Amino acid sequence: MQFASIRFFAPFLFWISAATFVFAQSGVEETQPDRPTAARQWDVVDLRFQADSLTSQPVDTPFAAKFTASDGDTLQVPGFFNGAHEYVIRFTPPSAGNWRYITQSPQPSLDGLQGQLAVAKAVANRKGGITLDARNPRNFTYANGNNYFPIAFEADWIFALDAENPDDIPKTKKFVDTLADNGFNQVVLNVFAYDVKWKKDKALPAKHDYGSPSVFPFAGDNSQPDHSQLNIEYFQRLDRVVDYLDQNGIVAHLMIYVWNKQVNWPAANSAEDNRYFDYTVRRYQAYPNLIWDISKEALGYGHDDDHYISSRIDRLRKLDAYQRLVTVHDYSYCRRFSEKVDFISVQIWASELYSVMRKIFTDFKDKPILNIEHGGYEKGPYVVFTGSYTSPEVCLERAYQCVFAGTYPTHYWQGAAWNVMLPDIDAMASGDRPRLEYYRFMRKLDEQYHLANLTAGDKKSSSGFCLHNDKDLFVYYVPNENINIGVRLPQNLKGGRMTGTWFDPLKGTFADPIGQDITQWPSFDKPFDDQFAILVVKIDTDPAKNRSN
Repeated sequence: MQFASIRFFAPFLFWISAATFVFAQSGVEETQPDRPTAARQWDVVDLRFQADSLTSQPVDTPFAAKFTASDGDTLQVPGFFNGAHEYVIRFTPPSAGNWRYITQSPQPSLDGLQGQLAVAKAVANRKGGITLDARNPRNFTYANGNNYFPIAFEADWIFALDAENPDDIPKTKKFVDTLADNGFNQVVLNVFAYDVKWKKDKALPAKHDYGSPSVFPFAGDNSQPDHSQLNIEYFQRLDRVVDYLDQNGIVAHLMIYVWNKQVNWPAANSAEDNRYFDYTVRRYQAYPNLIWDISKEALGYGHDDDHYISSRIDRLRKLDAYQRLVTVHDYSYCRRFSEKVDFISVQIWASELYSVMRKIFTDFKDKPILNIEHGGYEKGPYVVFTGSYTSPEVCLERAYQCVFAGTYPTHYWQGAAWNVMLPDIDAMASGDRPRLEYYRFMRKLDEQYHLANLTAGDKKSSSGFCLHNDKDLFVYYVPNENINIGVRLPQNLKGGRMTGTWFDPLKGTFADPIGQDITQWPSFDKPFDDQFAILVVKIDTDPAKNRSN
């Protein structure tokens, strides 16, 4: 008789690492259709099965399970080899109710195994996977219908922080907690990267340089790889990173490949390449916080061509039971094959960023747009890669310009991108710390005014940029060189009353509201010197208060 060990990842139910505890019960559980096991909607469930024998290439052994809900919905979920004799079906229930499953495999000991999950409704703050907003395909939502407004942070080497620690991920937790505390809800990371080609800062301590890691997703190492075998332990430890991001409500924007960081990859489209790619997709698709990215800078280094990237996307979509969102970190590809991706990733460094992002916005009428690299690399204690802008305030301005163009930003900090990782920001000297709180303040502004639901691109002012609902809410970006801004409201509002409130994006504070009559040329004086600011104008829709002081 086959037994299945069942592990549940329920990140918002417990205050301990989901990578180290069992939700329902520990040990081995015999799963039978008449003995359902408790689970919750949008929590990750690992169903573990033991094979009585292995082939010479156990990763290639087909293994899947068909799940059927009480309402008749079905989901065909691929499984994966997990080392020793263990195979795993990683399942995230998309809905509450009873879910029956039956396994499928040419391996007799893995075939025809049945069980049942009694799935309760999701707990508070568990929102499900990221999808596109059916009401506005330029926006993202969670599966539960809540808005998802991405503020992304690239941390390519986060996989390496604790990759050599078999017991826990303390550095990863410290770093992820800091990101979560500061409003970030997406981390752009590589499955694996090796090292940079540019000259490293001589002052960089070895403890902060994660280039040339000893870990490797294949057998052997990067200098002498055995691509015919996958290093299952590497992926087990990467699970902990993706899972901890999930616990903290942070999307894992997972780049499956990277071509310019000296990884010794197998030949494109070889059996070894397909094995790695398929295994990654099978292993991580169930995580509800997962977004796929085929490759960082996918076409920039001569490794492949359009056909390869397109075929990878097709291959992924056939394997991914959950149909997680897909993009490609290469604007040239996204621009020419927008129908292949769910959202557009761009790398725009232009100094006139707002106008360029507006042009891209109008070019793609039904896709969200993420500026995954806007040329701003906030300075850190070591010089890593400077791009064109290193001031934290300038980086923030560029992020806001993306937002006011109707698109989404990504932040880089030279202390946590590429090979350099300083995970304990609180332990740094105050002058060396990044100004991550700026993005917590951006999150605060969005949570109050739901910026993605406002219309972008209309001038509505003498200068600056505007987001609005064309009714009673107008939010203005006022450049640092401005001393005031003239607001241009619809003619039908003339003669009414409005209230302007200044928001300081560097402090996260709102000034006292300023009431004004709506005259022909209304304006507001900016209270901050030498910095940009946000002005929120609300129209008084109560006729009884019109023209009152």
